[in-house]
Amino acid sequence: MASILASGGQPIRPHVFLAPLGLWVVLAIVAIVNGGFREVLLIPRVGRYTGHVLSTGLLVAAILVCSVLYFRWSPVAYTRTELVVVGGLWTVLTVGFEFLVGYIEGTPVSVTIGQYDVLAGEVWIAVPLTLFFAPLLFGWYQGT
Repeated sequence: MASILASGGQPIRPHVFLAPLGLWVVLAIVAIVNGGFREVLLIPRVGRYTGHVLSTGLLVAAILVCSVLYFRWSPVAYTRTELVVVGGLWTVLTVGFEFLVGYIEGTPVSVTIGQYDVLAGEVWIAVPLTLFFAPLLFGWYQGT
């Protein structure tokens, strides 16, 4: 496949996104297992809000660990632009998946959007932010 030139002249090589997309699938499975852990074990023991906060923290930690391991051992030398694209893809896929699951479950869109309301004490925003910045942070760090 031909590379696409991004702003700044850095080529974006489409083939380098296959492995990060595979990792996103792994992260999605980890998130589903984490949600089950939250509902079955955490919430009954510590309550809904504390369980949600702990679960979010565990998911953020898992994303960071998976990201650092992937970029540490990846044979691909990602450009900064490619790392931003990876983070963007992970974020868009995750938010889209969340809205799709909400739709299938019959959850109103307003409820799903409400999970991003930091002023109401919601912490979920940490997950998409971590997904966006982890590739740039660890890909750049490992590449130096």
